[in-house]
Amino acid sequence: MASAGGSEPERPHPKPFLIGVSGGTASGKSTVCEKIMELLGQNEVERRQRKVLILSQDSFYKVLTAEQKAKALKGQYNFDHPDAFDNDLMHSTLKNIVEGKTVEVPAYDFVTHSRLAETTVVYPADVVLFEGILVFYNQDIRDMFHLRLFVDTDSDVRLSRRVLRDMKRGRDLEQILTQYTTFVKPAFEEFCLPTKKYADVIIPRGVDNMVAINLIVQHIQDILNGDICKWQRGAVNGHGRTYKRPFPEQTEGSSVLAPGKRSHLESSSRPH
Repeated sequence: MASAGGSEPERPHPKPFLIGVSGGTASGKSTVCEKIMELLGQNEVERRQRKVLILSQDSFYKVLTAEQKAKALKGQYNFDHPDAFDNDLMHSTLKNIVEGKTVEVPAYDFVTHSRLAETTVVYPADVVLFEGILVFYNQDIRDMFHLRLFVDTDSDVRLSRRVLRDMKRGRDLEQILTQYTTFVKPAFEEFCLPTKKYADVIIPRGVDNMVAINLIVQHIQDILNGDICKWQRGAVNGHGRTYKRPFPEQTEGSSVLAPGKRSHLESSSRPH
């Protein structure tokens, strides 16, 4: 794996546009991010040369004690609680990323529930997508995002996806369902769902909503093309957060909203 060390100087780089992507467990956050990368043609680019990159909040799970790890292996540890994350490390890493620095991001093993010794080196990029269930929960972190997306997927769909995913990780069905009803669902309702109100754009049905995905891709393409005049990048309310590009005026047959309105990109076939 590449190392951040060595004598090679860091290349100068403008501060990136930071996008937060939240939503419940298995809502399709990472799939949406990957589709955005694919449509921008960035997934085939060598990692160090990418203009767009994806980071996951999952990388910042805390190092567990022996007692906590024993609970985790039995499905009795709450990974969906805000305290499960190393928020200080997350904040400092994102701060360095926003400043255009090369950083080292932790790697987490979901089978053994442990932070690995090796890290992933992340090089500066023009646009950074940071996805996770609670990326909007902590205000200091929330205020760092220039754009906030919330992937809104039916709870039954999310549960079925989570079951399939966790079974591939070697867990038995009873443990998965117990963990879901005991920790995952209550934590979503208490901690994740209330942060939906902070989203600038809500994406129902995740990656199946290609109208929303294509609009977001177009906005990112504008940034990559240097069309920053449409993104009013002045600081607001002392938090360093910037104004976002408003959506164009709505026209007949158009699915976009007028400037200043929060976009809820939704069709009449929403599964709820």
